[in-house]
Amino acid sequence: MSAKILQLNFRFGVTRTEYEQLLAPLVSDFAEVPGLVWKIWLMNEADREAGGIYLFEDGSSLDAYLNGPLAGTVTSHPALSDMQVKTFDVIDDLTSVTRGPVQTAGAA
Repeated sequence: MSAKILQLNFRFGVTRTEYEQLLAPLVSDFAEVPGLVWKIWLMNEADREAGGIYLFEDGSSLDAYLNGPLAGTVTSHPALSDMQVKTFDVIDDLTSVTRGPVQTAGAA
């Protein structure tokens, strides 16, 4: 199976400090998501946009996350709006040449 990338972007309607305080209790929950290799937290404070780039071991792990309670907590939060959820396959050969950090345990 091939690694999958999830790109999630949204707008936030609170200050950056309030946004980070809202997320702080959830960080360890994200770290425990089955099949999640890593997550990069994104912030564009000037445009009030945030999100994440996630690497999952495979499509079934990504789907389980998207259909699970943690993703539901994020996508239904009243301070967040204009959700954009995109999923991508990783082009392994090209990514390895440019040193993309996408090797999963199953591919090692």
